[in-house]
Amino acid sequence: MKIFLLLLLFLCEAQSRATSRPNFVVLIADDLGIGDPGCYGNKTLRTPNLDGLAKGGVKLTQHLAASPLCTPSRAALMTGRYSIRSGKWHLGIHCHNKTDFCHHPLNHGFDYFHGLPVTNLRDCKPGHGSVFTSGIRLLVFIPLQVIAIALLTLAVLKWLGLCHVPPAVFFCLVFLAALILASLLCFLHYFRPLNCFLFRNYDITQQPMSYDNLTQRLTEDASQFIRRNAKTPFLLVMSYLQVHTALFASKDFAGKSQHGIYGDAVEEMDWSVGQIVNVLDELNLANDTLIYFTSDQGAHVEEVNSRGEVHGGSNGIYKGGKANNWEGGIRVPGLLRWPGVLQAGLEIDEPTTNMDIFPTVVKLAGSPLPDDRIIDGRDLMPLLLGKRQRSEHEFLFHYCNFYLNAVRWHPPNSTSIWKAFFFTPNFSPEGANGCFRTHVCFCYGHFVTHHHPPLLFDLSKDPRERNPVSPTTEPRFQEILETMQRAVDRHAQTVQRVPNQLSLWNLLWKPWLQMCCSSFFHLSCQCDQEKQDGRVSH
Repeated sequence: MKIFLLLLLFLCEAQSRATSRPNFVVLIADDLGIGDPGCYGNKTLRTPNLDGLAKGGVKLTQHLAASPLCTPSRAALMTGRYSIRSGKWHLGIHCHNKTDFCHHPLNHGFDYFHGLPVTNLRDCKPGHGSVFTSGIRLLVFIPLQVIAIALLTLAVLKWLGLCHVPPAVFFCLVFLAALILASLLCFLHYFRPLNCFLFRNYDITQQPMSYDNLTQRLTEDASQFIRRNAKTPFLLVMSYLQVHTALFASKDFAGKSQHGIYGDAVEEMDWSVGQIVNVLDELNLANDTLIYFTSDQGAHVEEVNSRGEVHGGSNGIYKGGKANNWEGGIRVPGLLRWPGVLQAGLEIDEPTTNMDIFPTVVKLAGSPLPDDRIIDGRDLMPLLLGKRQRSEHEFLFHYCNFYLNAVRWHPPNSTSIWKAFFFTPNFSPEGANGCFRTHVCFCYGHFVTHHHPPLLFDLSKDPRERNPVSPTTEPRFQEILETMQRAVDRHAQTVQRVPNQLSLWNLLWKPWLQMCCSSFFHLSCQCDQEKQDGRVSH
């Protein structure tokens, strides 16, 4: 009887806290694989703080990114909707002039921002290569080779007297080659200062960005944000640069892990999580704060540098990785902690998605969900509190860019989780676990294989996606596919076209929108307000 009364009191207390307005801390890793944290089975990377979240809260073992790529996955997390519905939500900066800040977080509901306006790129860190290598080869080296062959051929023909070649032809070819080389040198010289910089609210604080103690600086600022807002409910979104390339780690973590620079970066990010948890504990806010940790998609398994060093993480037992919808690309860590409300050490193996955090936060904050749009996410609290034993997601749809790649079905009153692929990426080289020749897998043309009928797996029995079922091995094969196709048809009717934010015009560099911390442009944008503020090391 005493145990029953204690349990009843705990449930009543949890219900009371769940109905109050808590604080929210949303922690998003970049390219972290589900096989990287210790709480998901890793035995060699040290992640005590992530493991602590799992031990003190809930671990989701079938938590899914809404997309296997950074931008659409984050768009889905921030809106609670498949990114196909809203297009590409990104930081970016301006639309029409240098003062509109149309894409800035402060114009999308946030009150404070400190971070990058674009993604972390190899090009932002000197000596770490370039993401534009293939483009440079196509647009620079091949044209230069063609020009060189043309010059040599014309010179030989003229020397042999076989044809008359005006000097202007040689001049034009040489001038074109010089122009191409000059354009390449300008791009390599100016890309970093013009694209890799830090913002604090609307002000550039460091241009180009320095990686020195960067995680410490951002973690300290996040801690200060919590301290400033300790007396009122707050939402903190800590979107880590780690472990996207270019990889980096401060001197306190460099060379300390068993997995090179990638492991160092993971362990430093874990330290940052611990610092934020410590601040909540110090301010007695832990019991009033829901912490959510995830990754935007699976590890980038093709991320290998020019020296052969592996710069990508582990997706555990799961196939594939970033940029494809095999489980390794979309099954991500999902950890939630709210002491006194969520049961410590609980594991839930129901399909959930990063889109669920939006309706969960909105409802706990006491606000209504928008009624002018479809919200694809579901409130997680009934599942987390044990009021529901099954996920509200009977069907989930997996997109590769704007192509519907696969659909997942968790039938009522069944333990099966069916996943049907309409097409799959062609891994290269053959037998590999990724698209190493192209660095990421593409979603169209000869890069994929279409399946008629769709490739069908039962993930409850085959989570590694090695053995597709067939009419011979599954008597309900056709019935299952027909049910899933009807769900796809219903879903497709709800998807409307949106403006293409990746159009050629949107991708072109517009000098009149370029941000520069100098008073005059002069292509020499350099400043370091962070160092002047004493924020380089803490």
